[in-house]
Amino acid sequence: MTEQRRLAAILVADVVGYAKRVGSDEAGTLALLQALRTQVIEPAIGKHAGRLFKAVGDGFLVEFASAVQAMEAAQAIQRANAEGALPLRIGIHVGDVVVQADDLMGDGVNIAARIEGVAEPGGIAISREVHAQVRDKLDLGFEDKGEIALKNLARPVHVFSIAGSKPTAAMPPALTLPDKPSIAVLPFQNMSGDPEQEYFVDGIVDDIISALSRFKWLFVIARNSSFTYKGTAIDIRQVGRNLGVRYVLEGSIRKAGERVRITGQLIDAASGAHLWAERFEGALQDVFELQDRVTASVVGELGSQLQLAEMERARSKGTENLTAYDHYLRGMDRLYVWTRESNREALGYFLKAIEIDQNYAMAYGLAALCYSLRKQSRWIVDPVCENAEGVRLARRAIELDRDDPWVLGTAGFTMAYIAEELEFGAECIAECLALNPNYAFGWTFSGWVQIYLGNPDDALKHLEQARRLSPHDPGIMQLITGCALAHYFAGRYEETVRLAGQVLRQVPNFLPALRMAAMGHAMLGQQDRASVAAAHVLALDPKASVSILVPLLPLHRPEDRERYRVGLARAGLPD
Repeated sequence: MTEQRRLAAILVADVVGYAKRVGSDEAGTLALLQALRTQVIEPAIGKHAGRLFKAVGDGFLVEFASAVQAMEAAQAIQRANAEGALPLRIGIHVGDVVVQADDLMGDGVNIAARIEGVAEPGGIAISREVHAQVRDKLDLGFEDKGEIALKNLARPVHVFSIAGSKPTAAMPPALTLPDKPSIAVLPFQNMSGDPEQEYFVDGIVDDIISALSRFKWLFVIARNSSFTYKGTAIDIRQVGRNLGVRYVLEGSIRKAGERVRITGQLIDAASGAHLWAERFEGALQDVFELQDRVTASVVGELGSQLQLAEMERARSKGTENLTAYDHYLRGMDRLYVWTRESNREALGYFLKAIEIDQNYAMAYGLAALCYSLRKQSRWIVDPVCENAEGVRLARRAIELDRDDPWVLGTAGFTMAYIAEELEFGAECIAECLALNPNYAFGWTFSGWVQIYLGNPDDALKHLEQARRLSPHDPGIMQLITGCALAHYFAGRYEETVRLAGQVLRQVPNFLPALRMAAMGHAMLGQQDRASVAAAHVLALDPKASVSILVPLLPLHRPEDRERYRVGLARAGLPD
């Protein structure tokens, strides 16, 4: 029998990082893959006269009669999936294929598959043969990648990529130095030789940052941004430029038995010159005193003229019980991970700290914050009981210590978000920022509460201040999602969509941003994209509905509640 062959344009699409996603959430990822196929890929194939001849796991192989049709379909797929939770790579080649019933094989298929492997996430890569056929017919920008040696192919393949097809995060603007002394405290090295002590080392540094940030004449970068440099080789001068600070503090901590040694170096980030270096050593039970000595030495070197009252306030740790403090540090280590399981673990550590020291205000405040995060991400199992417990913990934190900005910020936000006592929550957060204007999370909390109160433009100012204090925060998706929501209530839906997409490119399954993308596209009349985002929401949260989601936000203005309801409904969320 004569072998059947024909010339065809072959498109190969593959999900980026699929195996890792399945490993962390198999059911959710499979649901998203099915939504991607039915909501994005198959409609684009049908519109451009293609044929899906093979789907293997997360890969899709499609035949087209022409390179132009294949390219138009690829563009349609990447545009529709721009804010998708499963980003794609696409490769296209025109060549000879072998026909076996409904399947296709041969070099035409193999080359397309290898080209897909060198495409950027969210991007399109094509062979020279495709480029020759589409360059004068489609208004595209091409980047010539030259000849690339691809796996299992005898000869290199000349590859082009489509300019602008890769979604890229906006580069942060150049940061100017503040009009007062500015400092970033980098993660200290763990010299104990025990990885289990990482939480202890990080916690000590966190407390030094907290102590420094109490001084209003200092500009202190938040912990989450400075900790993005953990475990990396760094150029101090580049760190100073990236974070917009004049000084950098780095060092190491060794914990051996009941002894602790802390070394620190203060560096001028502009010149790289060492201004100060010192070693502090003492018994484990004196660790709070060692922290204070580090803080006092740094502020002394920076030439401060501090009042005694400010120094005393900066020394407050909230507890004198080292065991309670240890559980607090372990909770802080898990709090910044932003997953359901880490949230549960963090809450457990904070509650254990409270059990040991029933007057530990900060532990109450952070336990309350855990409940706020559970509500936001819909991790709550029993809403009535869990919300009531979050409010109880927040009230107790405020009763115990209304002079601690961290307590006021975390507990105040919980009172606004869960208890819906917006004015009281805003008052607590304003007091918190008066005590410590360097508290980045305080500005973030304030931004969210201003959204709830119906002041979107004030909210954006506060969120921008939070971003300046913590420009590289791993939890930046919370802040940017807040900005997207503020723009939504101000009627600026293009900004809502842009910012939600920025979050989703970094954290594809972040539900609050997915909801914002769905609503923003719906309000712009972009129903196809709204439907894709809504399908992703339902794949991750099958019980999501308008009646459930609207009460999640304690919105003060009836018109905001209505705008929120309309956006969800137009996006296609069930009633």
